[in-house]
Formats: sequence, C-alpha cells, structure tokens
Amino acid sequence: MAKVLILGPRAPAALELARRFDRAGWSAHVADSVSCRLSAWSRSVARAHRLPPPRSQAGEFVAALARIVAAEGIDLIVPTCEEVFFLSRYRSALPDGVRVLVDDFETLRALHSKRHFLELARDCGANVPDSAIVTHIDEARAWAAGGSLVLKPEYSRFGVHVRLYPRGMPADAAPLGLAQDWVAQRYYQGTELCSYSVADRGRLLAHSVYRPSYRLRRSSSFYFEPSPNAAIREFVERFVAKIGFTGQISFDWIVGDDGLTTVLECNPRATSGVHLFADDDALPAALMGETMECIEPSRPQPKMLAGVMVSAGLLQAIAQGNVRTWWRDYRRADDVLAVAGDRRPPLGGLVDMGSYAATALRQGCNLREAATRDIEWDGEPLPEL
Repeated sequence: MAKVLILGPRAPAALELARRFDRAGWSAHVADSVSCRLSAWSRSVARAHRLPPPRSQAGEFVAALARIVAAEGIDLIVPTCEEVFFLSRYRSALPDGVRVLVDDFETLRALHSKRHFLELARDCGANVPDSAIVTHIDEARAWAAGGSLVLKPEYSRFGVHVRLYPRGMPADAAPLGLAQDWVAQRYYQGTELCSYSVADRGRLLAHSVYRPSYRLRRSSSFYFEPSPNAAIREFVERFVAKIGFTGQISFDWIVGDDGLTTVLECNPRATSGVHLFADDDALPAALMGETMECIEPSRPQPKMLAGVMVSAGLLQAIAQGNVRTWWRDYRRADDVLAVAGDRRPPLGGLVDMGSYAATALRQGCNLREAATRDIEWDGEPLPEL
C-alpha cells in the first residue's frame, strides 16, 4: 500500500487531502509541530507524527521528516501550509526516493513575495495591478497621488496587516510597521475569487475556483462557493507553464463589474479550493503527477466550516440584517470537517483551539499567531544545515 505524509494537519485542507488519499487506497500519515487533532482524529489518518517547529529548529525539523520517511516507507510528502518553504529549502536532506510536492526554493520565494509575483504574472492573460515597494507611509502617499490603493507587507498571509484605501489615503494614516518592506498596489473593486491548482513540471493537473462568501473580518474565509471562471483557468495554465511549476499553487483575484480579471497575489500552497473536489475526483493522482488531463470539481457544491458558519457567520448575518440569506446559504453547503462516518475532527479542532489559546497566553500573542508562527516565513535567509 502506498503511503503519503501530509504536513500541516492543523488545517482543514490537510484533513481533506487525508480523506482523498484514504479513499484512493493510500495509507495517510500526518505530521505537525503543533496540536493537530483536527486531522489526527480522523478515521482516514493511519498515524500522526510530531515534528520540531521548522521556523526555530529547521535542522531538527528536516531530520525528523527523514526519519519518518525511512521508518514508515513514505512514498509522497504533501505540504499544505507555510512549512512548504522549509521543506523546499531543505529538500536535499530527505531521501531521494520520496516524491516531495514542492518546487525549488527560489521559485517559492518569488511567488511568496507580493512584489516579485506580480512581475512574474505579466503576459499570462490577466490584469496585473500597478505596484511599488515602499518603506514609509509618505512614500505610499506620494505613489498613490491621491488615488485608491492597497498597502500590504511584502511577505504576509491571511490578509493580516493589509490596509485598504478605496477613497485614497487619509491624512492620519498610521505609520508602516514590521521589519520588512511594504507593497503599495492599485485598489480594484469587484467580486473576490480564489483559485487552487495542482501542477507538475508546468502542466496544470487540477483546478478549482471559489468565492469566499463569508469571512472572519477581512481575513480567512469559512464558506466556499464554487465559481468557475475561464479567464482564471487560462491564466493559471499559462503561468504554471511559464515557470515550469510543480506543486500546489493558489491565487487571489478581483473580477470587476466590467469582467476585468485582476490577479492580486499568490500562495504557493494549499488553500480551501481543495474542498470543492468530489470524493471520487482524481486529486491524489494529480498530486502524484499521474493524470493526463486537468481535473476540475465534477459535482460543484458549496462547502463551509459549519461550526464557524453557525457562530461568527450567524452573528455577521444578524448585524447586517441578512439572516434569511445566511440560512439559505447554510442549507446549501456541506461541512468540510464532520462528514458521514468521520465525525470526530470537529472535536479535535476544539482541542487544538484550546492548545493554541494556552500557547497564546504563555507567549503573549493572539490566537492566530499561536497557531501559525512556528511555520511562518517572511523572506528572511534560511541557514545551511
């Protein structure tokens, strides 16, 4: 029996992949450096392994991975979160015989950069917003020249620290923080879309597009509405072919009322678009690079994090006076955590949240930071082993 090791099982996307591989006859293992009962308590997971945190213990992280691969006979490693950067950087320390679903480190560095990605994205069939690197709020104001703009750190995730100025920058705009450059980008109005894709040596093998209909503020979405878009697929096909990409790759988009499709940024990792594929769609084969044609969700159906939808989502609906729309959307969607025959992951997720809360109290940080700071990479040099 083939064996897959899925990293980042703290994330629902990893749980989704474990179920897909289990259904395809694989033995699914997971490994993480924080509490990951969300996936570990799934019936689809054969075994969960604990790893050192890659951000602070990179050598120990890759050594532990190598031991797991050798001891368990792992055939494929699939990252889902930002551990992808450390996995790519230290790929040479892992056994040659295991397929590691990552591209080379310099490619991932360029894709993760909000600046360099936009340079790569030109001439691939989508609108690319004007942008500039700024280090001071006055530089951003001068670049915008009174127009609308977006400010974001060059390396960031989940929309954290992003500032939107659709009517231009106010006089009292706060100074730029963080020890990194910021990107000033032209602001576009329209419908937000997100895409998730799998590629192998420049061939697009799996692709989905969704609308993040409900969000936690301006950050992570918890409701995923299938929204196929031919222009987005064409861009992704051309982009992965242009750079010869291998791995999972995701993009954020704005589609204007005039139909103009604008690509905003890239995440070279898994995102929630993985939930849209049906149980029998050949996603494991795509991740192995074995499919001949690109697969898309065969039975598009809205998906959601039901626990968040009935808590934060309902509160938002009440505040906005949209309870009837919320109820309609809730009834249309399937939960991605609790599924028939596998109901324990939501309970595991609650245990994980308790663990992250305890870490947040100990370290004096917020819950999101406690759940991700061990794998975050903001462009700093990664040492030789």
